Amino acid sequence: MNGPHLSAPLRRGLAAACAALLFLAPSTGTAAGAARSPTPSPSPTPAGGLDPRITEIMRKPEYRNAQWGLLQTGPDGGRVVHSMFPDQFFIPGSTAKLVSVSGPWHTLGSEHRFVTPLYAVGERNGATLTGDLDLVAQGDLTMGGRTRPDGTVAYTDLDHTYANDFTGATLTPENPLAGIDELARQVRAAGITRVEGDVIVDSRLFAPDPVLDPTPTPMIVNDNLIDLLTTPGDRAGAAARLDWRPKVAPYQVSSAVKTVAAGEPTGITVTATDGGTRIRLSGTIAADAEPLLRTSPIGDPAAFGRAALIQALERTGVQVTADPAGPNPVARLPRDYEGRPRVAAYTSPPYAQYAKLILKVSHNLGANLGICLMAVATGSRQCEAGFPVLADFLDEAGVDRGQLQLTDGRGGNPADRATPEALVQMLTYWQRTPDARLFREALPILGVDGLLAENCRDCPARGKVFGKTGAAVGEDALNDRLAVGAITIAGYLDRGGGRFDPFYAGVNGASTPGPNTQDVVAIANDLAMIAAYLQEEPPTP
Repeated sequence: MNGPHLSAPLRRGLAAACAALLFLAPSTGTAAGAARSPTPSPSPTPAGGLDPRITEIMRKPEYRNAQWGLLQTGPDGGRVVHSMFPDQFFIPGSTAKLVSVSGPWHTLGSEHRFVTPLYAVGERNGATLTGDLDLVAQGDLTMGGRTRPDGTVAYTDLDHTYANDFTGATLTPENPLAGIDELARQVRAAGITRVEGDVIVDSRLFAPDPVLDPTPTPMIVNDNLIDLLTTPGDRAGAAARLDWRPKVAPYQVSSAVKTVAAGEPTGITVTATDGGTRIRLSGTIAADAEPLLRTSPIGDPAAFGRAALIQALERTGVQVTADPAGPNPVARLPRDYEGRPRVAAYTSPPYAQYAKLILKVSHNLGANLGICLMAVATGSRQCEAGFPVLADFLDEAGVDRGQLQLTDGRGGNPADRATPEALVQMLTYWQRTPDARLFREALPILGVDGLLAENCRDCPARGKVFGKTGAAVGEDALNDRLAVGAITIAGYLDRGGGRFDPFYAGVNGASTPGPNTQDVVAIANDLAMIAAYLQEEPPTP
C-alpha cells in the first residue's frame, strides 16, 4: 500500500498522539455508479437507504462491536439526507479542529496578521545602542518559516511535526529563520550596528499551559522543533549523511548512524541532553532508503529565539556583546514599551493561511495555540480563558455546545467528545458567512492535498470532498491487536451547481485482527470511501 504509514507498531499510550492525526492510504476502489437513495427521516437511516457499498463497509468484521455515526444535510443544515445516531457522542480525534480553528478565525478575523515588534530599550548614540533589543513575541505560528514569496503558507501532505511517528514526512523548502532574519535586516537598516547590551525575547503574551499538549508558547520558531534529515552513505558500512535545521547556538547535533545493505532495516534513535541542546542520532539506514526525517524538541523556545536573533544580527553586520548561548534575561524587561522606539517588526500572513495549515496537515501546536490566542483577545494571559470565548462563539454560530466536550484544541484529550450534529452545525455556520469558500478550501481535499491527498485519486469523487479527518488508536495488549477508538471525517460534499452538503461519518470501537498498523490505515480508507460514495449519490430535489 502506497503513501505514508506508521513507522513502528503502536505502543501503549499512543492513543493521544494518534487522536490528532489520520493518514488515509490510497484506495483502489472507483466509487462509481451509486444508486439514488430516498430522503430518510432524522432517525437512524435504514440499511436500505444507504448506498449498498457503504453498508458493505459497515458490515465488515472489524466493525462487529463498533458504533457508526453518520449525518448529511442540505447546505443550510435543515433537510436531513442521511442520519445515524446524530446526537450521540463520538470520539472526535482531529475533527475537533473544525471547532477549535473556527473560534480564533471568528475572534481574530481571516485577515488578522500577527505583528511581532522589536524595541530598542536603552540609549542610542549614533549606530550604537547601549541597552537591549526586546523582541515581543505575539504567538506567530511560523515567524515566516513557511511563508512563500506570494505570502501564502507552505505545507506538505505529511508534516514534519509528525516525523517521529510516521515515515514519509517531508520539509517545506522555506527558511525556518526567515522572520528572524527579516527583523535583523530591519535593525541594520535602522542604522544600528552595535548593541552593547542584550537581546531579550518577551514571552509575556500568555503563560504556557501544560494541559495543552503540545504546549503553545508565545515565541515559536520552526514549530519549536529541530529537523534532523538522515541520508544513506555511498555504500554499506559508510557513515550516513546528516543535515539539520535551524542551526542555532547552543544546539549541537552529532550522528553515529551507519549505512547498511539495501533492504536491511532502517531504525534511527534520537536522544537529547543538556536541556535538548545536545542531540545525537544513532542506528542504521538502508543503502536504498529514502532520506529519513526525525525531529527533536526545542526545550526553551524563548532562549532559542534570542540566540537565533543574535546570530542573525551578526550575519547582517550588527555586533552584539551578549553571548547567544546565554539565558534569556527576562528580569531586564521593562514594564511596558510606551515611548520606546520600535526599530523592527515582522508581519505574518493572514490568519486564514495559518488556519489552512492547521486543517490541511492537522497541526496540533497550531490548534492548541488558537485556544491561547482567544484568551489573549480578552486580555487574559491564561490559555484556559480561551474556552469561554469559544463557547460564546458557538452560541452565536448556532452550534449546540452541549453536544461538544473539549479540553484542548487538537482533539487529543481522552475526554474530548463531539456529536455528528454539533460538527455539522459548525460546518453549516460557515456556509452562511463571506468566508464560506475560504474555510471549505482550507480543509484537506479528497485525492488532492493534505491528509486526504492519497485517497481516491482516480475515483469520480476526487476533488469533490472537503474533509477534516481524525483518529484515536491504541494498543489492545490483551488480544495482541490495535484498538481503534475512533476514525472520523467531517466536511463538505460538492453536489454540483454550487451546492455543498455538510456531512460527518465516523466509527467508534473498531478493532484490527492483529497488531499490523496497515489495518488501521485500511479502516481510515473505509471512511474516505464512505465520503466518496456519499458525494457520488445523485442529489435529491
